[in-house]
Amino acid sequence: MAKTILITGASSGIGKATALLFQEKGWNVIATMRTPEKEKELTKLNNVLVTRLDVLDLSSIKNAIEGGIEGFGKIDVLINNAGYGAYGALEATPRENVLRQFNTNVIGLLDTTKAILSHFRENKEGMIINISSIGGKMTFPLGSLYHGTKFAVEGISEALNYELEQIGCQVKIIEPGAIATDFAGRSFDFNNDENMEGYQNLVNKIMGSFDSLLANASPSSVVAEVIYQAATDGSNQLRYTAGEDAKTLMANRKQLDDETFIGGIKQQFGL
Repeated sequence: MAKTILITGASSGIGKATALLFQEKGWNVIATMRTPEKEKELTKLNNVLVTRLDVLDLSSIKNAIEGGIEGFGKIDVLINNAGYGAYGALEATPRENVLRQFNTNVIGLLDTTKAILSHFRENKEGMIINISSIGGKMTFPLGSLYHGTKFAVEGISEALNYELEQIGCQVKIIEPGAIATDFAGRSFDFNNDENMEGYQNLVNKIMGSFDSLLANASPSSVVAEVIYQAATDGSNQLRYTAGEDAKTLMANRKQLDDETFIGGIKQQFGL
């Protein structure tokens, strides 16, 4: 019997690439997104249910999970992928933007996870795969909000794994590096106030570096392949890096002390 995966944020980028890969591998796929009526590709595939799920809307989470179970009988894996990046000086960031970042990347992940746990507990099996980032293990300038959410995802995932082991389930974490998605486009929220002169040198240098940072970005398919490995390798491995740049940076972060690593980041941005 084919296994079933539910993916949040499947309209583009990593989420869509993952939906396409798992469908190709013979899985049933519940591809969720905020505006499913706009999806044109996934709706044409066999064994794919495209449905609405907004991680900020509890009823949509409940309906998507129930609809997936009704359509395929069971859900085996949840991919918490929906999210975006808020960057900029904290002082220049409106409080509503702070709340939206944490509500989407952290509270939404928790709400979606919590909503499926009774199903997993009843089946005595299931897997949660949370899409974190190398930004959950290290930071870049102006990323206090984004990195704060990804550090939270790391801690939530590691701690949750203890309790879910008691009901026969697993948690896994995916840590991509730079990925060629629209992260710097519609999935990017940058906050700045040019009247706050003290931050402008930093803002200009960081914004001027985005193109070079993304020059060697991996395609979304690279992350999808790592997600598939995590879902199917049968191991107890908790963390998986995705992308060659991620492997290099994560190795450096483990080997170097804070002063040396942070000094290297500053040098990279010319600070």
